[in-house]
Amino acid sequence: MKKLLLLLLIATACTVFAFAQSGRRVATRTAAPIQPPANPEPEAPQPEPEPVALRFLPEKVLQRRIRTLDNNYFRLADFQGKVIVINLWASWCGPCRREVPEYEAVRRDFLGRNVEFIGLTTEDPGDATEKVNNFVRKTGFGFLLGWADRELTRTLMHGQRAIPQTLVIDTNGNFIDHYIGYSPGQGMRLRQALENALK
Repeated sequence: MKKLLLLLLIATACTVFAFAQSGRRVATRTAAPIQPPANPEPEAPQPEPEPVALRFLPEKVLQRRIRTLDNNYFRLADFQGKVIVINLWASWCGPCRREVPEYEAVRRDFLGRNVEFIGLTTEDPGDATEKVNNFVRKTGFGFLLGWADRELTRTLMHGQRAIPQTLVIDTNGNFIDHYIGYSPGQGMRLRQALENALK
């Protein structure tokens, strides 16, 4: 009986040992690497950041060469120490056409004073030279006139994509007025800004 009990005990131990070694091990699963989709959706274009509103003319704007309508060049830096009026316009712009007589009256009243009047068209000189020259002839626009390239236009417009726009810059290069669009009597606002800048 002792032999039988011993055999039974050995058989049980072998069975338990065999069962434990039968390959039923717990395997740790590793995460499969994330695969990009075969045809990824195109990313939506990110909006361009709005430029920071200017408080003064940065050096890169002051030194930028601006082509005049008669193919000469100037830089805004050429007028440092003067009050500068910059008017952004286009030949196809009705409000631009209406504001020119008012601005011309102001320009004539400030002749001989420390003010430079500059008109920059936002149009492409490759496409619009004839239209721009006709506009200037018909309106009698007497400002120093030039072509504003895309980068200069974007910087001066402070992210406001509308014309006309008028900027008044004091003798230290600081912006003292900036208005968008045209309303009758705007010449009076320009006149007042200039008188304040010249004090």
